[in-house]
Amino acid sequence: MTAAAAQAHAPNHTKPRPKQSRTAAGRSPRGGGGAMRRGTRSRLYSLLGLLLLLALVYLNLPPGRGPAAGFKVPVPWLQPRMSFAGRDGTHFVDAATGAPLYVNGWNSYWLLSARSPALAAEMLRRGRRMGLAVCRTWAFSDGGSGALQISPGRFSEPVFQMLDYVIYEARRNHIRLILCLVNNLDNFGGKAQYLQWAQAAGANVTNSTDSFFSHPTIRGYYKDYVKAILTRRNSYSGIKYCDEPAIFAWELMNEPRCVSNSSGPQLQAWIEEMSAYVKSLDAKHLVTVGIEGFYGPERAERLGVNPGDWAASLCSDFIQNSAVKHIDFASVHAYPDSWLPKASMEEKVKYLSHWVDSHLNDSEYVLRKPVLFSEVGSLQHVEANSTVDGDALLKVVYDKIYNSAKNLQAGGGALIWQLMVEGMQMYHDEFSVVARNRPSTYKLIKEQSCRLQRLYGEEGDPGWQCSIPP
Repeated sequence: MTAAAAQAHAPNHTKPRPKQSRTAAGRSPRGGGGAMRRGTRSRLYSLLGLLLLLALVYLNLPPGRGPAAGFKVPVPWLQPRMSFAGRDGTHFVDAATGAPLYVNGWNSYWLLSARSPALAAEMLRRGRRMGLAVCRTWAFSDGGSGALQISPGRFSEPVFQMLDYVIYEARRNHIRLILCLVNNLDNFGGKAQYLQWAQAAGANVTNSTDSFFSHPTIRGYYKDYVKAILTRRNSYSGIKYCDEPAIFAWELMNEPRCVSNSSGPQLQAWIEEMSAYVKSLDAKHLVTVGIEGFYGPERAERLGVNPGDWAASLCSDFIQNSAVKHIDFASVHAYPDSWLPKASMEEKVKYLSHWVDSHLNDSEYVLRKPVLFSEVGSLQHVEANSTVDGDALLKVVYDKIYNSAKNLQAGGGALIWQLMVEGMQMYHDEFSVVARNRPSTYKLIKEQSCRLQRLYGEEGDPGWQCSIPP
């Protein structure tokens, strides 16, 4: 019973007190609750207004600004709208609309290791200005200085936050990322680092890096790493990686190879096991192997497509590796300058044309899956004619992708290897190019973006329009 009610029912032994106004005597229980609710609503509306104001400021920040300086608003609904990439038969699609996607993109493997977030953001902005839609980069750095994975299952949070930022900034630039999960080579750790970890833990492992594909301890390390990546919640956006549409695909390994060709069955079993494991954690994203496209020794009729006899001895096989159930699309690399160092430019162009055609046909009629030419590299010499030569090779691939797109066929796109920005010289290789310093290459890249956009432009970056007349 309230005090007021008790007073009303008590005997009246005292002189009645004069009636007081509510403002003088205080609020009644009922009236006080209403005012309290009004005050709560007022504060709630003020808070919502402040949040909306922050959202407007946040969404209108130019890409590359804000979070790099430590400003984070990890709220998923504040992120720019974007749909997942999917697959319909032999071509990529926008998963939300079903519209075809044909990719013009690039490699910048160094984004995670950039000296500052601003350099990674600048590379993504420059990609967007050229109309590029997909960037392939490393989502690994195993052991050593500046590692993401310091030891099995142990991570550097600052480095992880750099990967968060790369993904966050890619979405703000309407770019999707292909994230590679481990290296075949020793750079940034690779298979050799996993082998060292297993040996240090007392596992009975041979010194051959082929053990990476077969030893249960190492396979367990890799699975634990994959799980940590896919279930990571981005500190900038609040979105788990497995729920992030700015990720185009997961790549199991960069250029998987074996020391011994007899390890081919182990590589094949590893692809089957790990692709299924990725899909068990993340059914929203595409998965690819990361192979170079060489045909194995059992493809006698296709061995002539390889750049040399050596290519069939690396235990990978384009058709067998790519045909795995949980592999959504095939990958191919193309380095005619390196593969055919003594050939003339005319011979390289002819070879590259045949290399591309073979993989397009196999993807269309045998695999029935899209194929992405995920590394296309040309030597960047200092000689005056080197840019012209490199452009000629790149144009071969671009033309064939464009023709595939016109016919809605399996050639899903091409990614140039690799684009750089000033200040990242430590990650340059002989194929690296700062695009704006090579006007003819810059123009060729942008022209490819333009003509693909004219085919399926409504599914491209809504903030980018081709400035080159048709």
